[in-house]
Amino acid sequence: MKPALIYNVAASLDGYIARPDGLEDWQYGPEPSGDEHGYTRFYDGIDGLLMGRATYDVIRHQGGAWPYAGKPCVVLARNPLEHPPTDVEGRHCTPAEALDELAARGCQRIWLVGGGTLAGNCLAAGLLDELVVSLIPYLLGAGVPLFATGLERRLLLCGQHRFSNGVMQLHYRVLAEDA
Repeated sequence: MKPALIYNVAASLDGYIARPDGLEDWQYGPEPSGDEHGYTRFYDGIDGLLMGRATYDVIRHQGGAWPYAGKPCVVLARNPLEHPPTDVEGRHCTPAEALDELAARGCQRIWLVGGGTLAGNCLAAGLLDELVVSLIPYLLGAGVPLFATGLERRLLLCGQHRFSNGVMQLHYRVLAEDA
């Protein structure tokens, strides 16, 4: 069975997921009520990660412990990763090959972590199944786009939630090209 690939990401209202340097310091933290926008529930429901090299490098340069310990992660990278954390493997392969590898390791719900270029490539290849976007009421003006391609694709809204701090979370299923 083909694993599901879910792109769960926060984006500014003008469609950017990070500043031009990759930093996400503009995003809100948890709401005063302690709500973290469903992240824990989402994270508990995935069993693998697919990540681009630029996202991996930003996370590693922030220091601290690897935030995704215990879940297999494939990082698409042309060059070897230096001292990757346990369960992280750098691979020079296509996203489809990486998903096959994660599926062979028992992963059925895979999080596409960051990367507008990787997300665009997965969308173009027909690999992306779900899109969960938390729209942050903030305008960046420039940065890393949500999708780094000009592809058109029809989406089906599966759910929405408005948080008290103005964040609007939209959950879509990606429809087949002929739908």
